Amino acid sequence: MAKVLLVGAGFYRHIFELQLKGAIAALEAGGHKHELVEVPGALEIPAAIALAADNGGYDAFVALGCVIRGETYHFEIVSNESARGIMALTLDGLAVGNGILTVENEAQALVRADPAQKNKAGEAVEAALALLELRRRFG
Repeated sequence: MAKVLLVGAGFYRHIFELQLKGAIAALEAGGHKHELVEVPGALEIPAAIALAADNGGYDAFVALGCVIRGETYHFEIVSNESARGIMALTLDGLAVGNGILTVENEAQALVRADPAQKNKAGEAVEAALALLELRRRFG
């Protein structure tokens, strides 16, 4: 059993709520405990994970959020920098599943967030737990 922190960006509330359902279902199916913290957007997720890693006693982390392409370069900045931040945390030894959706439009996001369809949040939970197992094996 693991204690997992879900770190979610509520910017697209309806998408985040679908992701949350999928992540929680995956955690509960495995008998894992979880807590949730919410941040404004995807850029804040790596910082929240870093803060929690220093103080929270969590075994693993799952990043949940959505970035939808718009008319400006902002999409690339948010997508790339949130992914880079999560990768840096992972390379530092944290077990982090990246469930931040980076999509072209809302329709793509809904399919990927829906637990009955692609359930990318559930996959992010599985990734975090797989990394946790590796950390326990090699750590």
